[in-house]
Amino acid sequence: MIVTLTANPSLDRTVALPSPLLRGEVQRAVSVRQESGGKGVNVSRALVASGLETVAVLPGGDSDPVLAGLRDGGVPFAALAIHEPLRTNVALTEPDGVTTKINEPGPVLSEDQQEALIGLLLERSRGASWVVLAGSLPPGVPADFYATVTRRLRSTNDGAAPRIAVDSSGAPLAAALSGDASGMPDLLKPNAEELAELAAAAGFATASTADELEADPEAAAAAAAAVVRSGVGAVLATLGSKGAVLVTADGAWLATHPPVKAVSTVGAGDSSLAGYLLASSQGAAPADCLRQAVAHGAAAASLPGSTVPAVHQTTPDAVTITALRKD
Repeated sequence: MIVTLTANPSLDRTVALPSPLLRGEVQRAVSVRQESGGKGVNVSRALVASGLETVAVLPGGDSDPVLAGLRDGGVPFAALAIHEPLRTNVALTEPDGVTTKINEPGPVLSEDQQEALIGLLLERSRGASWVVLAGSLPPGVPADFYATVTRRLRSTNDGAAPRIAVDSSGAPLAAALSGDASGMPDLLKPNAEELAELAAAAGFATASTADELEADPEAAAAAAAAVVRSGVGAVLATLGSKGAVLVTADGAWLATHPPVKAVSTVGAGDSSLAGYLLASSQGAAPADCLRQAVAHGAAAASLPGSTVPAVHQTTPDAVTITALRKD
């Protein structure tokens, strides 16, 4: 069982354009897709597509379109009832796969609602192998929310806590590295831009930009190793079309996939995390978890909107794994 927490879920609308985006002009869409989203929700959707048991924990009113979409998609969920509507995010995709996203802030969660959401997660995560804490945080929620949840999961389960993965950005991601070891996740899943920020926060001496990390997997592995040394169990860093690197205390690996025709990159990183967790749940070695992560991400990028692939739509045999130096 893998449980996901999405504190700021969304209704994701993807608008496909017939030509490059023209600012200030009127353009007609080729198609419009609408799916329940948010990083954790997307991970659960991808796991359901591959037949893995999961529960998505999130806030939302019973009649909210996000919850309706989960019901229609057969995604098990546990929702904390709130009265405000959940946010809508819009992604504009161009024919070459370039994606422009406009994300709303989401409804405010009070302190009582935050505590109730944590309580719901603790209840539903008993016996889970992994808990995924993913996405942005809604207004009113402190940046260290995921670190707080991590500590609560570990203190409540008396040594039998699930492994914890965090996939966020900005202040919530940086806060995952703050505090003591009890608040550190077992797995972080940054993209190249987020990895550069994390490495700087972890005291990595060599400053690198996202473009530099995507172009140089050895540099990406060294940056991820600095994050691991700060106390995180492992770093799965997605590098766009360049693949991904995985760094643990025991090794570092690069995984690459042959080029695919990118249709939409929305949710590709979430699918990568789902692929990693799918392989991990089957007892795969770290390098093979990375292999499935990249296969899932490549498959997702080739699908429209925020469509998530099932494992049979992925091509892990096409992925090349290369061992890297960490430092």
